[in-house]
Amino acid sequence: MLTRRLSDVIVVGAGVVGAACASYAVGAGLRVTVIDRGPVAGGTTGAGEGNLLVSDKAPGPELELSLLSMKLWTDLAGGLPSRIEYEAKGGLVVARDAAGMAALAEFAARQREAGVEAVEVPADRLNDLEPHLAAGPAGGFHYPGDAQVMPALAAAHLLRGCGEHVTLRLGEEVTAILRGASGEVRGVRTSRGEIHAPYVVNAAGVYGGELARLAGVDLPVLPRRGFVLVTEPLPRVVRHKVYAADYVANVASGSAALQTSAVVEGTPAGPVLIGASRERVGHDRTLSVPALRRLAAGATALFPVLAGVRAMRTYAGFRPYLPDHLPAIGSDPRVPGLLHACGHEGAGIGLAPVTGLVVARCLTGGEQPLDIGPFRPERFPSSAA
Repeated sequence: MLTRRLSDVIVVGAGVVGAACASYAVGAGLRVTVIDRGPVAGGTTGAGEGNLLVSDKAPGPELELSLLSMKLWTDLAGGLPSRIEYEAKGGLVVARDAAGMAALAEFAARQREAGVEAVEVPADRLNDLEPHLAAGPAGGFHYPGDAQVMPALAAAHLLRGCGEHVTLRLGEEVTAILRGASGEVRGVRTSRGEIHAPYVVNAAGVYGGELARLAGVDLPVLPRRGFVLVTEPLPRVVRHKVYAADYVANVASGSAALQTSAVVEGTPAGPVLIGASRERVGHDRTLSVPALRRLAAGATALFPVLAGVRAMRTYAGFRPYLPDHLPAIGSDPRVPGLLHACGHEGAGIGLAPVTGLVVARCLTGGEQPLDIGPFRPERFPSSAA
């Protein structure tokens, strides 16, 4: 059997999280092999809107992770903003009525205490930010720190920046995690042979649970399907990422049922992206007409001008969901040499740089930039218990 010894670490997954893990590992002086069953950004990353958000996160571990990651994204984008379509456009969350506005105000107050910039916008000033926004909302909050990238471009440029220190193995599925006599990681077996390295990083997205099982551990990652509608190219009708307040509740929900909330944003290329839906249906990619109707209705309620615009296409993606809505990041004490970087759900693009940094520090024994205890991979009870 073909055996390759090329690297210090193997990263399984060539989405934006895996690309960031490779980038920061290379920056720490390591040689990396990245393996993916498909192309770069061929899974969740390629189906994402590219959101870099703090506006939807309550105070706690994920918000701390997000605030640091936003700073890292700013640094990463500094040299190539146009190449990855980085846009620090900010977000606008709107409330339908006075009760919703009161809830938003309470949420924003707690976020401010955690370091988030959130600016209240009364109803009569909403159109200053979004001229085409419908009349009727009771007000909203503007989050200047929210931003957007083109996720597939971001993943590609992170990997390209690794130069000769990264080896890409695309279209190659991992079929086994190789273990030594003491249970330690020795590498992986793929459809094309064996690759040896003392560390394996599980950045396999919605397949993260399956990869963990190959190593003999349980990580309850589940796919959570979502659809995005894409309009024809338009002048800049929508200036920010604009969403209804119920989006925050849907993000935090653990329900398997279909949930939708209006999320609308323009892009530098012209098309408007319309979401967001969430449901747990396994890996079923079947087009859901009810979901698309609800997305279209929500978008036109926020922006009536979109009622006369053509939807050019729609696509589905799967968010890698963990039951407590926190990613699994770091070394797995159950298998020496195994690390995880998955389960980010809809926040993976935003959290990619900080995930890469944490993983690189785990690999090199460096000081962590924040408390990573809440993200420990072994925190879930085993399904066999």
